[in-house]
Amino acid sequence: MGVLSGNPKKQPLHYGEVFSMWSFLTAAKGNYAAYQTFINHTGDKELKNLLEDLNRGMKQEMESVEEILKVNGIALPPSPPERSLADIEDIPSGAKFSDQEISAVVSANIAAGLIACSTIIGQSLREDIAMLFGQFHMNKAQAGAKALRLNKDKGWIILPPMQAKIPNKE
Repeated sequence: MGVLSGNPKKQPLHYGEVFSMWSFLTAAKGNYAAYQTFINHTGDKELKNLLEDLNRGMKQEMESVEEILKVNGIALPPSPPERSLADIEDIPSGAKFSDQEISAVVSANIAAGLIACSTIIGQSLREDIAMLFGQFHMNKAQAGAKALRLNKDKGWIILPPMQAKIPNKE
């Protein structure tokens, strides 16, 4: 039996797994704090619900990754402070993020999260790590679909240039 056989949780992490999980956790903590702030800025109930759902999911992801890193003796990245709730009416209009801006940032973050999860899955030697990030990936794909539907329904998507003429297939 080799070093990578048996119970995956008893296998060592390689440097790539450690760095990727640590980086993933750092980004998740930043996004979590940002989304708390965005919740204060949004006036759209559906966008607020999406942000709250995303933060609940991120909190679970962060706890899972923190546990793995702790068990393996890896120091955790610092956590930003929790953001307090604010009344949207107390934020001056020139200092507020618009709902369209918030939704665009969230959509980009979901896309980046999908890439990060895929990268970690691809480099993992431990099956438990690959499976965990496979679950995260699936959750992010579902969140991305919700965000896309919300953006379409609200008219927040800025269309890229569209192909006006279909090329001749000759």
